Amino acid sequence: MQQLVSLLEQYGLSFVFLHVLLEQAGVPLPAYPTLIVAGALVAHANYDVPQLLLAAVAASLIADYAWYLAGSRLGRPVLRTLCRISLSPDSCVRRTESIYLRWGAPSLLVAKFIPGFAAVATALAGSIGTRLWVFLLFDGLGSLLWAGLAVGLGVAFQSAVNEVIGVLGQLGKWGLIAIIAAFALVVTLKWWQRQRFYRQLRMARISVGELRDLLDRGELPVILDVRSPLAQGQDGRIPGAIRIDAQTFGETTPELSADGEVIVYCACPNEASAALIAKGLIKQGYSRVRPLHGGIDAWIAAGYAIER
Repeated sequence: MQQLVSLLEQYGLSFVFLHVLLEQAGVPLPAYPTLIVAGALVAHANYDVPQLLLAAVAASLIADYAWYLAGSRLGRPVLRTLCRISLSPDSCVRRTESIYLRWGAPSLLVAKFIPGFAAVATALAGSIGTRLWVFLLFDGLGSLLWAGLAVGLGVAFQSAVNEVIGVLGQLGKWGLIAIIAAFALVVTLKWWQRQRFYRQLRMARISVGELRDLLDRGELPVILDVRSPLAQGQDGRIPGAIRIDAQTFGETTPELSADGEVIVYCACPNEASAALIAKGLIKQGYSRVRPLHGGIDAWIAAGYAIER
């Protein structure tokens, strides 16, 4: 913490700008403690609150605009890449799509307060063609709200923050070790949750080649698409597939033959959403249920037809 104070005293707004830029770009370096400490130091620093907020919002907008451009030019592969490198559950794209489709660009006002939502939401905004001025307006206001809360906490609790800084300074290297250990513990916990999630999804898959053979032989399994309407509209779907809402699964389960073949697919790492639905169907008594290995991406990559 003492090193953080020294960096803020030495580099001021430049350090704040760089830290926020890196975090919003995807580097796991939480910028909120920096903003809080910077707010606590504002009375004795060579910057004021408006300048501090301007630096934080500008850095956030630059990083978010880069994600917006990536989503606009590269489309859904950017979203799937974000989920693959994330430590969050693999439903991040589907969850983000659900929130963004419901609330639209105004959801960016609170995006930075929802873990795993901000980067995916900004890329999604570009992917679905949200107008640039609308994106910049709501993302800018959201960035101001996010940074303003941190800076406000630092200013309001200046004495308390300074006391914490003093205690950690007295602890010296042990204080630094404690902070690093806490961060490592959070990352390890997220990794363990992800691995446990994967173990829960272990079950037999069907390949796209096997599914194609079934269709060619006239054996018509029920094919369930658990992606969002947005994903179907952009990527199309496997011919004859029936869309079900993964969010309300169990309440609106389609009528299926108990002993018929059911294939479930999605567009997420490790077929996470499809496997969850497949497990749910098996619990309901459907015996022949398998997720499609590789999902819609593998189907398209194999050159098979899709419906628009």
